[in-house]
Amino acid sequence: MIKVLKRSIKKRKNKSLTERLVLYLIIGLMLALVLLAGCNSTVCPDQTKIEVGVTETDAKNDKFQEKKLLTQTFKWGKKKCNDG
Repeated sequence: MIKVLKRSIKKRKNKSLTERLVLYLIIGLMLALVLLAGCNSTVCPDQTKIEVGVTETDAKNDKFQEKKLLTQTFKWGKKKCNDG
């Protein structure tokens, strides 16, 4: 009786290992498909803003602080970017 139980436990372990391998294979294939689908789209710059200014004086040292800000937005799409 004990030998039969041990065999059934071994079969269950092997089956669960096989099920895990199949699950990992399916997840890997789905991830590969998502990554390959991403290669079909392009990312193009949409807007670029540059702001340069001077802030008010600092209370500690009475010096002006220069403020520089660069902001760029992008758009995803299937069309090619306009280089001109």
